[in-house]
Amino acid sequence: MLDSLSEAARAGQGSAEERAPEVARRLGLPAAAGLGPATFYADLAAPRGRRHVRVCTAAACFAAGSGRHVQEVEEALGVAADHVDAQARVSLQSVRCLGYCYAGPACLDGDTPCTGPEPAAQLSGRARAHAPPIPSADATGAPVVLAGVVGREDPWEVWPRVVRTLAPDRVLAEVAASGLRGRGGAGFPVAAKWAAAQGSPDTVVVANGDEGDPGSYADRLLMEADPGRVLEGLALACHAAGGRRGVVLVRSEYPRALARMRAAVERARADGHLGRRIHGTGVDLDIEVAEGAGSYVAGEETALVAGLEGGRGCARPRPPYPTRKGLWDAPTVVNNVETLAAVPWIVQRGGDAYAARGTRSETGTKLVCLSERFARPGCYEVELGTSVLAIVEELGGGLREGSELAVVQVGGPLGGFLAAGELDVPLSEAALAGRGAALGHAGLVAFDQHVEPEDVLRHVWEFAAAESCGACSPCRVGSRRGLEIARTAARAGDEYARLLRVMGEASLCAFGRRVPAAVRSLARAYGDRLAGWDR
Repeated sequence: MLDSLSEAARAGQGSAEERAPEVARRLGLPAAAGLGPATFYADLAAPRGRRHVRVCTAAACFAAGSGRHVQEVEEALGVAADHVDAQARVSLQSVRCLGYCYAGPACLDGDTPCTGPEPAAQLSGRARAHAPPIPSADATGAPVVLAGVVGREDPWEVWPRVVRTLAPDRVLAEVAASGLRGRGGAGFPVAAKWAAAQGSPDTVVVANGDEGDPGSYADRLLMEADPGRVLEGLALACHAAGGRRGVVLVRSEYPRALARMRAAVERARADGHLGRRIHGTGVDLDIEVAEGAGSYVAGEETALVAGLEGGRGCARPRPPYPTRKGLWDAPTVVNNVETLAAVPWIVQRGGDAYAARGTRSETGTKLVCLSERFARPGCYEVELGTSVLAIVEELGGGLREGSELAVVQVGGPLGGFLAAGELDVPLSEAALAGRGAALGHAGLVAFDQHVEPEDVLRHVWEFAAAESCGACSPCRVGSRRGLEIARTAARAGDEYARLLRVMGEASLCAFGRRVPAAVRSLARAYGDRLAGWDR
């Protein structure tokens, strides 16, 4: 359904309400089956002209210049965001993160990125389109996830041996010994999730490349620079969980990653890593690549499953958990790209070797992404437990000349904020939680002295209101009301305190529950400059 709706949207066949019923009819489905997703996903609902431009309004691009680039882009194209110019047929869509947080602000002109201080000049032809590669480096001495990006390790070295000689339980045991937890934000033990889905030949494993946390571009780096390693990790996960089918979901905002992953799947099939009776064994496995349609919440595992089934990407109550009843009611494991990219290293060198890194309670390494405001932005692999202050000052080099750090957003919009003087905290879920923040994807977005605290507060609420899936009223209504209150610039009152409490306690999924913690941490980080907003 989503593929057909996406094709219709790209062809410019009327509005979402006009094209969706016809698409549904061609598929033999009722009109509602098309209208639901067509009016939910940003890519399907947004007006689309012959020339379609996406402008990033997420945290790092906003921090680069308080969001002024959006107006500059509108003026350069002669069209307002989320509208179509009837004469030139130019459409401008505001999106939340294009994965160029290290070089923002950013736009996508079709599939061509335009990044840097003046994206409007690039869009108007006054400057050449510019998109530097992602700077990446290992800070551990022996990279795990970046082994093929900054190291010399080739993908698909582990899989042929494993599929011939190691039983699924052996792979599961090594990952269990490693202590590997999900790197997408929830931090659930990976081996426990795989074990919960064992026992059915219909088990599906999904590589979640719908990296929506503004400030993080680690998954984009891996899918573009080392797609084979991602696929090998997915294959090993399928083997351990007893599944014969894998799916890679890539967000539509990452067109280059989508192309690289599809090409990597074709190469893997040609090399005999996928298909029937792989490498002369009785193991069958195939992997397909699916494209997202523009939704932050659709990265949550139950919403992701709903989207892959062609529906609205709304979170679902649990239980049942996807490991018991997921994609088309089959047991389904969802792991993010960075998580799976660590699995080949673990299986090759042993779980104990991985567990020796990081901290005792949170083992291993983590990719940390630094935003454009840093002197040395880029993606760094560090051991968990590394001081955030060391990451900011030693790896990032502090802020670029002329900028003075005010606050740092850690772990995306649902993570939290730390004041400039409170960065001496270990990069771990437990330590950050003690400061009111969260690890999340571990993107670090710096806000300097030029950005007003009230503007940052409104920006957080704007993200919440725009990206709430609407499945539950505490989040749907609360995020919009929170934005209204923040826009008034009036002092936060009892209504605001009640709103935060209800959202935090009654929202269906982590999105609504984490928004109050994020805005409270922002108020605490700014101190007197946002007095009263930490209720």
